[in-house]
Parts: sequence; C-alpha cells; structure tokens
Amino acid sequence: QVQLLESGGGLVEPGGSLTLSCAASRYIGAATMGWFRQAPGKQRELVATVTSGGTIRYADSVKDRFTISRNNAKNTVELQMNNLKPEDTAVYYCNLRRAVTPTITSWGQGIQVTVSS
Repeated sequence: QVQLLESGGGLVEPGGSLTLSCAASRYIGAATMGWFRQAPGKQRELVATVTSGGTIRYADSVKDRFTISRNNAKNTVELQMNNLKPEDTAVYYCNLRRAVTPTITSWGQGIQVTVSS
C-alpha cells in the first residue's frame, strides 16, 4: 500500500490563489496521480490528473486556472489554483492509481478549500 499526505488547503477570498501538495509514502511506478474534489451534497469529481509519462487532464471547470505538476523523484504532486471561485469550495482529495498489475488505488484523507469573502 501507499499513503498519501496532503497539505496546503485553507480559506481564501475569491480571485485568490492556493497550492495543494500531496506526498506519497513510496514510489509507485506507472501510476497516475491527481486531485479530486467533493462539495457538500455533490459527488466526488475529477479536478486534474497527471500520468507517470506526463499526460495531463483537467476538468473543464478548472482549465486555465489550475495547474497540476508532478515530481517523480520526490513522489509528489501539486495543484496550483489561481483565480479561485466560490464554486471551487470543496474537500480536495489526492489520488494515486496504478491500473496495471499489481493494481493500486489510494486516497488521501482530504483537505478543505474554502473560497469566500
């Protein structure tokens, strides 16, 4: 198994910025890392992911505002969030998924991001 430790959430005003960080407890090859979020009363949704080869995917709602980056040497993934909106308020979860055998799926505990004036 692998543990994921998130940091960097908090309260920010609309238009502000935050950076979320996630560190994996060990290296997992051929794994996609990324961020999902869940707002109250809503389903968990994809925010952004990056494969081990560097292919990136964003939700339409965050394109041009959020940037995901990955450091394979440090087993970390970051999410730079700019121009935050109230609708970005949610619990953000780090995720690691390895689809090839042996398959692995791990989630962080979640970190709160609140965008409010």
